[in-house]
Amino acid sequence: MKQSITNGTTIIFGGSGGIGSEIARALHAKGAPLLLAARDEARLAAVASELECASATVDLTNEGSVAALIEQASASGPIAAAAVCVGSILLKPAHMTSLEEWENTLKINATAAFLVVKHLVPKMREHGGSIVLFASAAAEIGLPNHEAIAAAKGAVIGLTRSAAATYAAQNIRINCIAPGLVRTPLAAKITGNPAAEKFSVALHPIGRLGEPKDIAGLAAWLLSAESSWTTGQVFTVDGGLAGLKVQK
Repeated sequence: MKQSITNGTTIIFGGSGGIGSEIARALHAKGAPLLLAARDEARLAAVASELECASATVDLTNEGSVAALIEQASASGPIAAAAVCVGSILLKPAHMTSLEEWENTLKINATAAFLVVKHLVPKMREHGGSIVLFASAAAEIGLPNHEAIAAAKGAVIGLTRSAAATYAAQNIRINCIAPGLVRTPLAAKITGNPAAEKFSVALHPIGRLGEPKDIAGLAAWLLSAESSWTTGQVFTVDGGLAGLKVQK
């Protein structure tokens, strides 16, 4: 059987974000060659400089941009793994969500993940590899005012399982992490509001919000050859939000 390589490049899409940058730090500590990709050039440059690794700007909602980056990266050597750590948070009921907001939520979350899978798997067919996508615990449990984001992240979960089945025979592993609310710049509108933060903490049975490090260790493992017998899985890392109901 073909084996996943360990000496190829790992691409972190969304590498300048709270979770993406922490995954990059975890992999950097293990000596993994990295390519960080994101849309915000200034934030991307700061993380790449910290880790002394390569970086490139990309628009994950644009197929040409995604295809060009993957083609350029593969020209420099094999791509061992990739994580798609991009997303958005839209908290609105359906009747208050515009069609534009709905479509943008799908693009940023589901379409971005699909485009990476579409263009990356042909580059992994000869040597295998690992892809980690990101969903949300909101796709696993009914939460009010999450219609658009829950639908988009639910699509990522479906994509994970189907693509994992399609490419398993080529030793391309595809897994998904579904976090609860994590303290990142993306979540600042919630965590920066004391009342909203208190409400959100109460939803998580462990009694606190997540930190990027709570996610990074699992992601680094899934991206490595250590998880070579793991594919098609959705790991809900959420302080018990989606799976537990406790008395308080």
